[in-house]
Amino acid sequence: MARKGDVDHVASQDYDSLLFGAPQVVRNLAITGKRKLPRKSIYVDVEPEVIRLEQELNRLGISRKQLVEIGIMCGTDYNSGLDRVGPKTALKLIREKGDLESVLAASEQKIESFEEIRELFLHPSVSDDYEIRMKKPQLEDLVSFLVEERDFDRERVEKTAKKIEEVYRRGQSTLDRWF
Repeated sequence: MARKGDVDHVASQDYDSLLFGAPQVVRNLAITGKRKLPRKSIYVDVEPEVIRLEQELNRLGISRKQLVEIGIMCGTDYNSGLDRVGPKTALKLIREKGDLESVLAASEQKIESFEEIRELFLHPSVSDDYEIRMKKPQLEDLVSFLVEERDFDRERVEKTAKKIEEVYRRGQSTLDRWF
């Protein structure tokens, strides 16, 4: 939907959205306040951030295919990646070798079915069988799902549900009404 232009952004914490070609990804949309850094006693402010795919590809000097290959080297939901290869090393290897086939040929490691994984990201199976329209939100179902099934904090969910209800009453809105 985002690649077709039917929606402006994808809201996700998952970088895989970029690998699938989402032009703009909003991270930290539902997270507020501070977050503790892993394995450190440091807290950082958490604010929404927009990642623009083309801008980042240009900044890094790589293609989307190369970004997908970097993701595959680091590991995705579909593969475990290469040993001792994180994002910086994967970017360096892609810049040096040009593509994943050349990186693998120069190493002793293998990634099973990497061609299929790359194809999945570059050409995902999609449907045009959808309609985007604003409907009255089912807030009781939302609260039930998040609180009773997913153990979210009831007070926070109900507070957000009231905001959703207000936005719906006023008509379709932009994200700025949420902040």
